Amino acid sequence: MSDPDKKKKFRTEFRKNRSPRTRQKDWAKHVGEEGKIDDLPHGERLSGKGELTKKRTVTGAEATADGAMRIDIDAECLRGRVLSVYGLSCLVEAEDGSTLQCAVRRILKTLSTEDRHVVVAGDEVYYRPDNSGEGMIERVEPRRGVMSRTSRGRQHVIAANVDQMCIVSSAAEPYLKPHLIDRLIVSAEMAGIRPIVCITKVDLIDPHELQPLLGTFARCGYEVLPLSTRAGINIDALRKLLAGKRSVVVGQSGVGKSSLLNAIEPQLNLRVGVVSEETQKGKHTTTTAKLVKLATGGYVVDTPGIRSMELWDIIPEEVCGTFRDLRPFVNHCRFPDCTHQHEAGCAVKDGVADGRLDVRRYESYLQLFAGDDA
Repeated sequence: MSDPDKKKKFRTEFRKNRSPRTRQKDWAKHVGEEGKIDDLPHGERLSGKGELTKKRTVTGAEATADGAMRIDIDAECLRGRVLSVYGLSCLVEAEDGSTLQCAVRRILKTLSTEDRHVVVAGDEVYYRPDNSGEGMIERVEPRRGVMSRTSRGRQHVIAANVDQMCIVSSAAEPYLKPHLIDRLIVSAEMAGIRPIVCITKVDLIDPHELQPLLGTFARCGYEVLPLSTRAGINIDALRKLLAGKRSVVVGQSGVGKSSLLNAIEPQLNLRVGVVSEETQKGKHTTTTAKLVKLATGGYVVDTPGIRSMELWDIIPEEVCGTFRDLRPFVNHCRFPDCTHQHEAGCAVKDGVADGRLDVRRYESYLQLFAGDDA
């Protein structure tokens, strides 16, 4: 029988605090013109641990089903939800609705993971409150519904535990980017998040110009909303879609994400900016992802604007499966490993040629398959 008092142990990898020192091999060039060898060091000592310093045994932790580390907590720890992260500090909402500033336990920050950030907006955590009204995050619960992208070769998680993604693009000011919408839809499909396509500022153009694009997304089965905060177009419809859900709002800078949330809930009073007429780019008025509680129930994550979207953890062969319109044609291709680019007997290419598939969507697929940035 196992000893109930014996603490659990877990072997895991940690980030190295600093790079190992290397032996100096260029002493001769420091001799100088006078050649005073007596002034040079005569020996050098180095730590012999090397790569062994990356492995540690953590007491009071165990492995989860996916092999991650789960830290044991005691009765003093309380459950909360991360609203925002600023540097080393997190704003956490307690179960009673109150908020407090929390630091992150050092062991969580030093774990060797592919994530750029240990804690993000939307995370469910356990924290230990102290007498000063602040706390320490002791454990981050497993995530679901993760919206992320690649940044400097690592996973940049933008929001966690969300049900749906509002992909916001503008009909004008700045210009519409259909390929970026496609890329964000693929990100949502991979994460198991429901995508909602929101086109703002439709009052600035002739609505008929948008019909082909909106029709393409609607035929794929996606929720599509043409919106205008000035004219009040479909604001109530979006408010109903957000009610009782956890949503993340993503899109370029200047497309009106903060204005849209202010229209849905005026008391939020989020900062808004203007778009440059010369560059057709907006300024970052939202600098970090924030989880905002809605009066209609549910939460929404307001995120900083994105200029490009490099997908995380996707291989070329998986791309076609994330395109709902291309997916039914794949089984009819002549070759089971068809890439839908140059092969003979490709049903996807035939569908594009005879007009059953949208050419622009197919071009988005080719970009993603090739690994090009949007």
